[in-house]
Formats: sequence, structure tokens, C-alpha cells
Amino acid sequence: MADDVVLEMNETDAADTAVLRIYEVGYHIIPDTKEEELEKVVGALRAEIEKSSGSFIAEGAPSLMKLAYPIFIREGEKSVEYDRGYFGWIKFEAPIAIAQTIEAFLKQNKSFFRFIVFQTVREDTRAKMKAPQLREVKRTDVIKRVPRRVEEVSAPVSEEDLEKALQDITTE
Repeated sequence: MADDVVLEMNETDAADTAVLRIYEVGYHIIPDTKEEELEKVVGALRAEIEKSSGSFIAEGAPSLMKLAYPIFIREGEKSVEYDRGYFGWIKFEAPIAIAQTIEAFLKQNKSFFRFIVFQTVREDTRAKMKAPQLREVKRTDVIKRVPRRVEEVSAPVSEEDLEKALQDITTE
């Protein structure tokens, strides 16, 4: 009986490794990295994916961008603040176990200071950027001006009226 349970678990583990899923990894590379070295850093990530029998679907090359908020990373005995980073992403198809392998690789590689690995779909789901539509104005068109707001002048309020209004509000 115990051998049957072990056999079932081993078959399930074998089936999980055979199942392929679509994953995406988004990452930030430290801004101190020289642009010539970016390909080497990303190439190491690609090599790790290929080593785990992953196949590439799409990739966004890393580009330097300002972060929404500063990120503090502990490096040795000091804390380093990053307000910029090279952001890139890779979408790939691989066995289920690869997500943990890739995450472990990114944690140990000091070039990546922020990353996420998640399961996704094959289709391109990113929102397309559209340029804002500009309205064409002909020289003969008249541009209407919005009238300025006139400030209202209020009459002085007596103490009795104020007390009465406060009494009405508090009794409701």
C-alpha cells in the first residue's frame, strides 16, 4: 500500500515536469551596469532558461527608466538606493519546475535588484500605446474662450441666523 502512494506521487511529479507552461519574467538591472555589459547580464538569464529546456516566445530589451519610487537594497553592511534601473522582460515556454529555478538564479545574481516570475498566456496582452489625437484648427475657425468665473460676494450673516442654522443642522 505504501509503495502505491510513492508510485503515484512519482508519476505525478513526472507528469508535472512534462507539462509546459508560458511564463514571463520582468526584471530591473542595477543602473551602474554599463550598456555594453547589459547583453552579457541578460544572456546569462537566457542561458539559464535554455538550460532548463525553456523556449523563447518574446523579449523586451532592457532600457534605463526612472522608477516610481526609490528602492533600497542591502549590499554588505550598507544600504544602496536606486531610483533608476534597466527594465526588461522575457516571455518563454518551459516545464513547471523552471519558475523556481529562474527565481533562484535571479536572487543569487547581484545584477538584478528587482524581478518577478509569473505564469501568463502566449498571446500579446500588452496595451498598445496610441498617440494623442490633435484637433486641427483652421485659420478661419474661431476659438471660443471660456468666460472667467466671477467671485460671489456674500452679504454679512447675523449671529442669530448663524445660531438658527446650526440648531437646525444639529437637531436633524
